[in-house]
Amino acid sequence: MPRISVVDRRAELISAALRVVAAEGVAAATTRAIVAEAGMSLASFHYAFASRDELLAELVAHVVEHERVVLDVGGLRTDEEAGQEHPPTLEAVVHAGLERYVDLLRADPAREAAMQELSAYAMRTPGLEHLALEQYRRYEELACEALALAATVSGSTWTQPVDEIARTVIAFTDGLTLGWLVRRDDAEARRLVGTVAHLVATLAEPAPR
Repeated sequence: MPRISVVDRRAELISAALRVVAAEGVAAATTRAIVAEAGMSLASFHYAFASRDELLAELVAHVVEHERVVLDVGGLRTDEEAGQEHPPTLEAVVHAGLERYVDLLRADPAREAAMQELSAYAMRTPGLEHLALEQYRRYEELACEALALAATVSGSTWTQPVDEIARTVIAFTDGLTLGWLVRRDDAEARRLVGTVAHLVATLAEPAPR
Protein backbone atom coordinates (compact mmCIF):
# COMPACT_ATOMS: atom_id res chain seq x y z
CA MET A 1 0.00 0.00 0.00
CA PRO A 2 1.40 3.48 -0.85
CA ARG A 3 2.64 5.45 2.12
CA ILE A 4 0.01 7.96 3.26
CA SER A 5 0.06 10.64 5.92
CA VAL A 6 -1.48 10.15 9.35
CA VAL A 7 -4.14 12.73 8.49
CA ASP A 8 -5.15 10.86 5.34
CA ARG A 9 -4.98 7.52 7.15
CA ARG A 10 -7.30 8.81 9.88
CA ALA A 11 -9.72 10.18 7.27
CA GLU A 12 -9.84 6.86 5.42
CA LEU A 13 -10.44 4.92 8.64
CA ILE A 14 -13.23 7.30 9.66
CA SER A 15 -14.92 6.86 6.27
CA ALA A 16 -14.54 3.09 6.52
CA ALA A 17 -15.98 3.07 10.05
CA LEU A 18 -18.98 5.07 8.88
CA ARG A 19 -19.65 2.57 6.09
CA VAL A 20 -19.39 -0.40 8.45
CA VAL A 21 -21.67 1.20 11.06
CA ALA A 22 -24.23 2.12 8.40
CA ALA A 23 -24.24 -1.37 6.90
CA GLU A 24 -23.89 -3.60 9.97
CA GLY A 25 -24.23 -1.51 13.14
CA VAL A 26 -21.76 -0.31 15.75
CA ALA A 27 -21.29 -3.72 17.36
CA ALA A 28 -19.96 -5.04 14.05
CA ALA A 29 -17.57 -2.09 13.65
CA THR A 30 -14.59 -3.80 15.26
CA THR A 31 -11.10 -2.59 14.52
CA ARG A 32 -10.58 -5.63 12.29
CA ALA A 33 -13.78 -4.91 10.33
CA ILE A 34 -12.84 -1.25 9.94
CA VAL A 35 -9.32 -1.89 8.67
CA ALA A 36 -10.63 -4.58 6.32
CA GLU A 37 -13.11 -2.06 4.89
CA ALA A 38 -10.32 0.53 4.57
CA GLY A 39 -7.88 -1.96 3.05
CA MET A 40 -5.36 -1.38 5.84
CA SER A 41 -3.56 -3.42 8.48
CA LEU A 42 -4.22 -3.40 12.22
CA ALA A 43 -0.82 -1.75 12.64
CA SER A 44 -2.03 1.10 10.43
CA PHE A 45 -5.08 1.53 12.65
CA HIS A 46 -3.04 1.77 15.85
CA TYR A 47 -0.67 4.19 14.16
CA ALA A 48 -3.61 6.54 13.54
CA PHE A 49 -5.83 5.95 16.59
CA ALA A 50 -5.18 4.86 20.16
CA SER A 51 -8.47 2.92 20.33
CA ARG A 52 -11.77 2.25 18.62
CA ASP A 53 -13.44 4.67 21.06
CA GLU A 54 -11.15 7.45 19.86
CA LEU A 55 -12.08 6.63 16.27
CA LEU A 56 -15.80 6.70 17.06
CA ALA A 57 -15.42 10.08 18.77
CA GLU A 58 -13.65 11.39 15.67
CA LEU A 59 -16.41 9.90 13.53
CA VAL A 60 -18.99 11.98 15.40
CA ALA A 61 -16.89 15.14 14.97
CA HIS A 62 -16.39 14.39 11.26
CA VAL A 63 -20.10 13.88 10.54
CA VAL A 64 -21.22 16.99 12.44
CA GLU A 65 -18.60 19.13 10.69
CA HIS A 66 -19.70 17.68 7.34
CA GLU A 67 -23.28 18.67 8.15
CA ARG A 68 -22.13 22.14 9.14
CA VAL A 69 -20.43 22.61 5.76
CA VAL A 70 -23.29 21.15 3.71
CA LEU A 71 -25.92 23.15 5.60
CA ASP A 72 -23.76 26.26 5.01
CA VAL A 73 -23.87 27.27 8.67
CA GLY A 74 -21.60 30.26 8.91
CA GLY A 75 -22.20 31.19 5.29
CA LEU A 76 -25.11 33.47 6.08
CA ARG A 77 -24.66 37.21 5.73
CA THR A 78 -26.49 40.23 7.03
CA ASP A 79 -28.76 42.03 4.58
CA GLU A 80 -26.20 44.84 4.24
CA GLU A 81 -23.40 42.38 3.41
CA ALA A 82 -25.60 40.54 0.93
CA GLY A 83 -26.67 43.77 -0.72
CA GLN A 84 -30.34 43.19 0.09
CA GLU A 85 -32.62 46.11 0.72
CA HIS A 86 -34.83 44.10 3.04
CA PRO A 87 -33.69 41.14 5.16
CA PRO A 88 -35.43 37.78 4.79
CA THR A 89 -37.94 36.77 7.45
CA LEU A 90 -36.74 34.53 10.25
CA GLU A 91 -39.25 31.89 9.18
CA ALA A 92 -37.79 31.90 5.66
CA VAL A 93 -34.23 31.53 6.95
CA VAL A 94 -35.13 28.67 9.31
CA HIS A 95 -37.21 27.02 6.59
CA ALA A 96 -34.29 27.17 4.14
CA GLY A 97 -31.92 25.65 6.70
CA LEU A 98 -34.29 22.77 7.47
CA GLU A 99 -34.86 22.18 3.75
CA ARG A 100 -31.10 21.81 3.32
CA TYR A 101 -31.13 19.25 6.14
CA VAL A 102 -33.79 17.24 4.31
CA ASP A 103 -31.68 17.41 1.14
CA LEU A 104 -28.70 16.13 3.15
CA LEU A 105 -30.76 13.28 4.58
CA ARG A 106 -32.05 12.26 1.14
CA ALA A 107 -28.58 12.44 -0.38
CA ASP A 108 -26.99 10.11 2.18
CA PRO A 109 -29.54 8.14 4.25
CA ALA A 110 -26.87 5.69 5.40
CA ARG A 111 -24.89 8.44 7.10
CA GLU A 112 -27.86 9.59 9.19
CA ALA A 113 -28.90 6.01 9.96
CA ALA A 114 -25.37 5.33 11.18
CA MET A 115 -25.46 8.34 13.51
CA GLN A 116 -28.76 7.23 15.02
CA GLU A 117 -27.34 3.74 15.48
CA LEU A 118 -24.21 5.16 17.08
CA SER A 119 -26.08 7.21 19.70
CA ALA A 120 -28.40 4.28 20.57
CA TYR A 121 -25.45 1.91 20.92
CA ALA A 122 -23.50 4.36 23.09
CA MET A 123 -26.45 4.84 25.45
CA ARG A 124 -26.87 1.12 26.07
CA THR A 125 -23.16 0.29 26.34
CA PRO A 126 -21.53 0.88 29.75
CA GLY A 127 -18.52 3.13 29.40
CA LEU A 128 -19.63 4.67 26.10
CA GLU A 129 -22.33 6.99 27.41
CA HIS A 130 -19.95 9.92 26.95
CA LEU A 131 -19.98 9.33 23.20
CA ALA A 132 -23.73 9.96 22.96
CA LEU A 133 -23.36 13.05 25.15
CA GLU A 134 -20.58 14.37 22.93
CA GLN A 135 -22.63 13.69 19.81
CA TYR A 136 -25.54 15.74 21.10
CA ARG A 137 -23.27 18.44 22.50
CA ARG A 138 -21.95 18.93 18.99
CA TYR A 139 -25.47 18.90 17.51
CA GLU A 140 -26.52 21.57 20.02
CA GLU A 141 -23.44 23.67 19.26
CA LEU A 142 -24.24 23.51 15.55
CA ALA A 143 -27.92 24.36 16.08
CA CYS A 144 -27.09 27.27 18.39
CA GLU A 145 -24.72 28.72 15.81
CA ALA A 146 -27.32 28.38 13.05
CA LEU A 147 -30.08 29.94 15.15
CA ALA A 148 -27.90 32.86 16.21
CA LEU A 149 -26.98 33.57 12.59
CA ALA A 150 -30.60 33.20 11.47
CA ALA A 151 -31.62 35.84 14.00
CA THR A 152 -28.85 38.19 12.83
CA VAL A 153 -29.67 37.76 9.14
CA SER A 154 -33.40 38.35 9.67
CA GLY A 155 -33.00 41.22 12.14
CA SER A 156 -34.63 39.24 14.94
CA THR A 157 -33.96 38.41 18.56
CA TRP A 158 -34.91 35.19 20.33
CA THR A 159 -37.36 35.49 23.22
CA GLN A 160 -36.15 32.26 24.84
CA PRO A 161 -32.63 30.95 25.54
CA VAL A 162 -31.14 29.89 22.22
CA ASP A 163 -29.87 26.60 23.66
CA GLU A 164 -33.44 25.61 24.58
CA ILE A 165 -34.65 26.44 21.08
CA ALA A 166 -31.71 24.49 19.66
CA ARG A 167 -32.75 21.39 21.60
CA THR A 168 -36.28 21.78 20.26
CA VAL A 169 -34.95 21.90 16.69
CA ILE A 170 -32.75 18.86 17.34
CA ALA A 171 -35.73 16.93 18.71
CA PHE A 172 -37.56 17.75 15.48
CA THR A 173 -34.70 16.73 13.19
CA ASP A 174 -34.28 13.48 15.14
CA GLY A 175 -37.96 12.65 14.63
CA LEU A 176 -37.90 13.78 11.03
CA THR A 177 -34.86 11.62 10.32
CA LEU A 178 -36.33 8.48 11.83
CA GLY A 179 -39.71 9.02 10.17
CA TRP A 180 -38.14 9.62 6.76
CA LEU A 181 -35.82 6.60 7.08
CA VAL A 182 -38.85 4.43 7.81
CA ARG A 183 -41.32 5.86 5.26
CA ARG A 184 -39.10 7.69 2.70
CA ASP A 185 -41.93 10.21 2.30
CA ASP A 186 -40.39 13.39 0.87
CA ALA A 187 -43.66 15.31 0.75
CA GLU A 188 -44.35 14.63 4.43
CA ALA A 189 -40.86 15.80 5.36
CA ARG A 190 -41.31 19.06 3.43
CA ARG A 191 -44.67 19.72 5.11
CA LEU A 192 -43.16 19.16 8.55
CA VAL A 193 -40.32 21.53 7.75
CA GLY A 194 -42.80 24.29 6.94
CA THR A 195 -44.74 23.73 10.15
CA VAL A 196 -41.66 23.68 12.36
CA ALA A 197 -40.12 26.75 10.69
CA HIS A 198 -43.33 28.65 11.42
CA LEU A 199 -43.43 27.51 15.05
CA VAL A 200 -39.75 28.29 15.66
CA ALA A 201 -40.21 31.77 14.21
CA THR A 202 -42.87 32.51 16.87
CA LEU A 203 -40.10 32.28 19.49
CA ALA A 204 -38.52 35.50 18.24
CA GLU A 205 -39.37 39.17 17.80
CA PRO A 206 -37.90 42.01 15.74
CA ALA A 207 -34.59 43.20 17.12
CA PRO A 208 -34.58 46.74 18.58
CA ARG A 209 -33.51 49.32 16.01
